[in-house]
Amino acid sequence: MKIVSLVPSITEALFDLGLTENEVIGRTKFCIHPSEKVKNIEIIGGTKNLNIEKIRSLQPDLILANIEENIKEQVEILMEDFKVIVYNTETVEDNYYLVKNLGLLFNKEERAQIFNMKIYEVLTEAKINSKVKAAYLIWKKPYMTVGSDTFIHNILSEIGFENLFKNQTRYPEIKVEDLAEANVIMLSSEPFPFKEKHITELKDFYPDKKIMIVDGEAFSWYGTHIAKCEDYFKALIDEINHDFSDTH
Repeated sequence: MKIVSLVPSITEALFDLGLTENEVIGRTKFCIHPSEKVKNIEIIGGTKNLNIEKIRSLQPDLILANIEENIKEQVEILMEDFKVIVYNTETVEDNYYLVKNLGLLFNKEERAQIFNMKIYEVLTEAKINSKVKAAYLIWKKPYMTVGSDTFIHNILSEIGFENLFKNQTRYPEIKVEDLAEANVIMLSSEPFPFKEKHITELKDFYPDKKIMIVDGEAFSWYGTHIAKCEDYFKALIDEINHDFSDTH
């Protein structure tokens, strides 16, 4: 079966489940994992600006898309000529079914189950000890955060954080002043590539707050990725527990 993946984390999951470059024949430029496998695969544009003609020329048997990451109109054009499966992954439960479904689709049920069990284990063991309000920023100019109907919010909640913006939806724009109630401000490494200098900028407003760069892939890449983030989450939780154990 020839597959085109329009979603970076799904591309990674396909290879984790045991598919090869002979099967995954098209990917977006943001599909970067696993690097040694994807480097030879045809790039069919970005997640939001697909090269429809290039996809047509590849003649895939199946195209995998996502409601949030891909543009509805572009996916609908592809649906006229090709079989397209569109996933919507907002919760950890959705993710379980995504991985299970990919396993069923490609006859990799056993590997899918192993990954699902590992994800459950990683998220069960990563728990903070105290109530910590987190603001998770994904963009700058304007600052943007995550509401309750996002995968990132679900991961934050799973490991014990309280999302400061849990009463909002999607990716609201916020101002620096809106961060006043946060115990920790998390600056994601993607989609905006926050760096140390951005911590310094926010420290001008909030000199006493904990402000940190976090691995955006660990929080936002659904599919199999979380199964590989055990050490990352453990280190993050240890740091948070150390900093907040006596103050809350």
